Amino acid sequence: MTVSGPGTPKPQSACPGASSVEQLRKDGNELFKCGDYEGALTAYTQALGLGATPQDQAILHRNRAACHLKLEDYERAETEATKAIEKDGGDVKALYRRSQALEKLGRLDQAVLDLQRCVSLEPKNKVFQEALRNIAGQIQEKVRYMSSTDAKVEQMFQILLDPQEKGTEKKQKASQNLVVLAREDAGAEKIFRSNGVQLLQRLLDTGEPDLMLAALRTLVGICSEHQSRTVATLSVLGTRRMVSMLGVENQAVSLAACHLLQVMFDALKEGVKKGFRGKEGAIIVGLKKILEVGGSVQDPPGELTVTANSRMSASILLSKLFDDLKCDAERENFHRLCENYIKSWFEGHGLAGKLRAIQTVSCLLQGPCDAGNRALELNGVMESVIALCASEQEEEQLVAVEALIHAAGKAKRASFITANGVSLLKDLYKRSEKDSIRIRALVGLCKLGSAGGTDFSMKQFAEGSTLKLAKQCRKWLCNDQMDVGTRRWAVEGLAYLTFDADVKEEFVEDAAALKALFQLSKSEERSVLFAVASALVNCTNSYDYEEPDPKMVELAKYAKQHVPEQHPKDKPSFVRARVKKLLAAGVVSAMTCMVKTESPVLTSSCRELLSRVFLALVEEVEDRGTVVAQGGGKALLPLALEGTDVGQTKAAQALAKLTITSNPEMTFPGERIYEVVRPLVSLLHLNCSGLQNFEALMALTNLAGISERLRQKILKEKAVPMIEGYMFEEHEMLRRAATECMCNLAMSKEVQDLFEATGNDRLKLLVLYSGEEDELLRRAAAGGLAMLTSMRPSLCSRIPQVTTHWLEILQALLLSPSQELQHRGAVVVLNMVEASREIASTLMESEVLEILSVLAKDKESPVTRAATACLGKAVEYGLIKPSQDGK
Repeated sequence: MTVSGPGTPKPQSACPGASSVEQLRKDGNELFKCGDYEGALTAYTQALGLGATPQDQAILHRNRAACHLKLEDYERAETEATKAIEKDGGDVKALYRRSQALEKLGRLDQAVLDLQRCVSLEPKNKVFQEALRNIAGQIQEKVRYMSSTDAKVEQMFQILLDPQEKGTEKKQKASQNLVVLAREDAGAEKIFRSNGVQLLQRLLDTGEPDLMLAALRTLVGICSEHQSRTVATLSVLGTRRMVSMLGVENQAVSLAACHLLQVMFDALKEGVKKGFRGKEGAIIVGLKKILEVGGSVQDPPGELTVTANSRMSASILLSKLFDDLKCDAERENFHRLCENYIKSWFEGHGLAGKLRAIQTVSCLLQGPCDAGNRALELNGVMESVIALCASEQEEEQLVAVEALIHAAGKAKRASFITANGVSLLKDLYKRSEKDSIRIRALVGLCKLGSAGGTDFSMKQFAEGSTLKLAKQCRKWLCNDQMDVGTRRWAVEGLAYLTFDADVKEEFVEDAAALKALFQLSKSEERSVLFAVASALVNCTNSYDYEEPDPKMVELAKYAKQHVPEQHPKDKPSFVRARVKKLLAAGVVSAMTCMVKTESPVLTSSCRELLSRVFLALVEEVEDRGTVVAQGGGKALLPLALEGTDVGQTKAAQALAKLTITSNPEMTFPGERIYEVVRPLVSLLHLNCSGLQNFEALMALTNLAGISERLRQKILKEKAVPMIEGYMFEEHEMLRRAATECMCNLAMSKEVQDLFEATGNDRLKLLVLYSGEEDELLRRAAAGGLAMLTSMRPSLCSRIPQVTTHWLEILQALLLSPSQELQHRGAVVVLNMVEASREIASTLMESEVLEILSVLAKDKESPVTRAATACLGKAVEYGLIKPSQDGK
């Protein structure tokens, strides 16, 4: 079955009333030819439901296999092809399609058997022969690779498990090589089949942080996107053992364990989605174990070792699990499991049980907050939190105050907490002798005090109160005698208080506080990253803000509705001044370190915040050099390629701004310059703003002018159709930028082929734009025309055919007061004269001859030389005679 060309008319979707198996099959075939593979699948499925004969069933199943291949669902493609083969063992098309699916699934040994059967059935079929040769080559390569790594894997494990090699460079290199090998699927499979999981378990048992880290990172490679290896790994290591790794004292090991669990959940989730039963139980067991970690208050004998970082990792994993749920029934089941777990501890286990239940609620509020909100509604939970805040026991107070802080931002409980919690938190802040309690109470007050966000009119506390709270937060932040975990809470407080512009202004003036903030962001306390990023977003005003419509404001006032007010110190001049102070304090260096963090804490939301700040930092042209010098260009690349859609777009726009105003080869040295292309092309999509489209076009223009390899990268990212679309835009700046970009891309053979192809108006558009009033647009279009007529002389003869105004346009270029336009026009005329005597004759019979004669007599310049060359060629053709002096 072949896909027909793009010119094939697209039929309507399969008619529900169609009663004939044959008709539905034909409908499906037509839909397939037009590229509507989902529609084709529907038609074939309907046909199967009409009692098709075994022969028809075989055809329909193999056609469904073809659809799944096109949709890249190789598991289902294999299943459908197998059903076709079961109906007709000699169905060569079904055998071939199954071999294609098996190849994509990496099961080359099975794929080759199907291909051998195909060749035996049709010995002269060159497609089958070529496919068999290709897959045989892949198998040989895999065998060669596997055999070459056999000894290496064994040697690496021998070095790592040898007590004599402790701390040696050889051991460090072996651990690095093992991790690198596991990143490739073939390498991961080799390690797995070499009894790797059991050997990695022995590395985990050593208790040495470096070896544990290497083992966990290798297990990530083994489990990544592979259900069966993940299940086997869990059966060896055990769910409890895996979750207990979150409690390891070494933070890097704890975070690596968190990452591994995320990878395992992803693999198991795919298994459930694709029908691998038995994995759901593992996920449920995992959920309960994670809740155990998240709800642990202390480490009873024989229980899991749990740290603050462990609980943070548990929140991230719970959020990951909840976000991956696909339907209301799954989410309801998640809520039910969480609520039952909390109730089981809250009821019947005394005070210790209540503390554990409240700690679990805190964990949920920091992760899947919907589940945390529902848990807060459970009978007696919120009342117990308020009561325990007044406890004389520090541990009980800590658990309760933290729960109150996390609950403070939840809409359902905001009024309850404001009524019952503010006075309590103020009392704790003033009277407690323990800094650990005071700083948490302060954060709770900060959170409640910032409930109005950036709305200047929605002050929660008395004038000056937020400034006092912020001052105390900065004092604790700068106190390096306090432990890092406690100072983190000071940053949390500032993340809320910096909604207030007065707080922002004082904060950026406090050099010591900024220095402490940036040092903390580079420390091992990774849970502080989100709070740091939030504070920076607030200070740079890089959150979303739309200026209200004045008419709507008047209407709201008339209706006595609340109208948000912007603080006077949040006006652009103040924001620009704050940005410059942050740059001087070294914010780019700190953010670059944050982006490099290999930690689950660097969530998509956190990445988005960093992208927003970077975009604010590069807003002013004069600041971009500082951002580049401190590594901002390098840091933006991963932000533009991974994270939320908004975050990626913001980072891509920042990259565009840097690419426009700086030398891209210096900003993105080496291979990095090629990584910039994809984010820039993403800004060309219609869901982006006009400014983002424009900046992307300008940046791509710069890149396209550097090298053919970059032009090829732009073409590979399918940017040309989008750039062409913007050449028709009404907005003159977008139209001009797209034309300039196309002018630079015209140096590539593929683009020249597009202009040379028959049946399109690309050349006509450039000719017409060369006669527009917008001088910059004319310059871009005429430059493209000069380039194309030079590279493809055949286009010269088509210029007179595209518009009757072609001569007027060329004459206007030659007569332009702009030297650049004159030169471009002269080059186009020269290319046309050299291309054809007939065209040259037409030109020399017009006013062009007189214009060229005048230009040729001017002082020496590129225009003079081009005009002289035109006249010389006309003399050579015998169309004109040289003057008496031979010129």
